[in-house]
Amino acid sequence: MQNEKLQVNFTDSIAKAELVIREGEAKEVLPELAPIKTALSGIITAPAEFLRKRSLDQILINPMRTHVLVDRDGSCITLVTQEDDPYNRGEVVGRLKKANKYKEFGINSGKGWEPNALGQYFKMNRAFFPDRAANMALVTQLKNFEATINSKLEKQQSEKGDFKDSYSGTVMSNIPDAFTLSIPIFSGMKPETIEVEFYAAINGREVQLQLVSPGAEQLIEELRDNIIDEQIDEIRDLEPLIAIIEQ
Repeated sequence: MQNEKLQVNFTDSIAKAELVIREGEAKEVLPELAPIKTALSGIITAPAEFLRKRSLDQILINPMRTHVLVDRDGSCITLVTQEDDPYNRGEVVGRLKKANKYKEFGINSGKGWEPNALGQYFKMNRAFFPDRAANMALVTQLKNFEATINSKLEKQQSEKGDFKDSYSGTVMSNIPDAFTLSIPIFSGMKPETIEVEFYAAINGREVQLQLVSPGAEQLIEELRDNIIDEQIDEIRDLEPLIAIIEQ
């Protein structure tokens, strides 16, 4: 390194100072990045919760630049902030999702259970049965499952060529026709009491049990609209001037 003269001038008010000279390359200047956009998703209450906690941020939550999209068929509410700013536009999406445990039971899904396996599952999920004694009895019945399958094979053919070829079966078992569950249907929501029926699917000599609940299916439709309406009302209470658009 060649010797170079360096002159440093101090103002009159500075009587003493320290000058530090470092050798080597300066640190690389970090590139300027675009702003991080808000992109959040959660359960159906997410947009209202975000709005409640960020309402004091007048730049982020400006009612004249914010809107809400409601998709009832998709069970979804989307809060859009800073809608006219491509760099800062953000979204908070809330979805109404079926609870994991409800899906695990396989109600109305066509899921087949082997009786002994279903009995063990009921035993480990006793918390979702409002009647403990009924749960224990049902577990015992499933683990000692007995069924009589009456099969009927019918074949007919007429002189005209018309024919009939059918196979039918009837299952008679030791388990009750239905039982009661107290279980959340949607994530983040309170438990609902539903009646669940057994449906036996016959495959040769094997019987697979399916869980069916017409009442739960009707309840899902009713709850979906009620829950979405509650969230819309809450958003209106928090920010009355925000546009809410049904899709």
